[in-house]
Amino acid sequence: MSETKKLSLNVVIPVYNEEVELEDSVKTLMKFLEGYLTDFRWKITIADNASTDRTFTIAKRLMRTYRCVEAVHLIKKGRGRAVKHVWGKSRHDIVAYMDVDLSTDLKHFPALVRSLLRGYDIAIGTRNLRGSRVYGRSLLRTLTSKAYIFLVKLFFWVHFSDAQCGFKAVTGKAVKKLLPQVKDNAWFFDTELLLLAEKLGYRIYEEPVTWTDNPGSTVRVLKTAMGDLEGLWRLFTTRPWRA
Repeated sequence: MSETKKLSLNVVIPVYNEEVELEDSVKTLMKFLEGYLTDFRWKITIADNASTDRTFTIAKRLMRTYRCVEAVHLIKKGRGRAVKHVWGKSRHDIVAYMDVDLSTDLKHFPALVRSLLRGYDIAIGTRNLRGSRVYGRSLLRTLTSKAYIFLVKLFFWVHFSDAQCGFKAVTGKAVKKLLPQVKDNAWFFDTELLLLAEKLGYRIYEEPVTWTDNPGSTVRVLKTAMGDLEGLWRLFTTRPWRA
């Protein structure tokens, strides 16, 4: 298949103070994509959201070294803000994002992306379906995650089983429609995107994944949980999909 006939794919890696992991993770992802997604024209975009260490310096070096890597810098923090910034400017057929620690096994990525060629609008990795494998997760994070998805299902009557796994892909067409409606710029971004999508009738594919916890993660469980609850309350009271 010629390059001009291949669909285009932009894989975003949002980062904040990830100077230790960034280079190795990007090289690992590049090698995987070169081997298993040859039917796409792909690139990797490092989206640095206000890092205070050498993260963006490393990102710029990777961009100068590899034609398939791009780096952007935002002056404000927020994983959702970083993903929205790149997705919103992208003209690719498919956009995706994954966490820089590659907690989700990359072997699931081809199935995630190719599901969008079968009529799905959004594809997500899930740690909560039969076939999923989760390793090294603390009891606190397990209970928090289970309680959270229970609340989402209880109050919104949706079907997706995991809102927070950092492993998602969306068609360019769906992004253009959904992204302007997503208000959150932090960790609730994922949940808001999925709630809006399902309520508006978009088709969501779920890929059971193998996920290994990163003990060095910068995620703050309590702060993130509070932001998620505030986001759920906002959507429950405003119900923007009815507008």
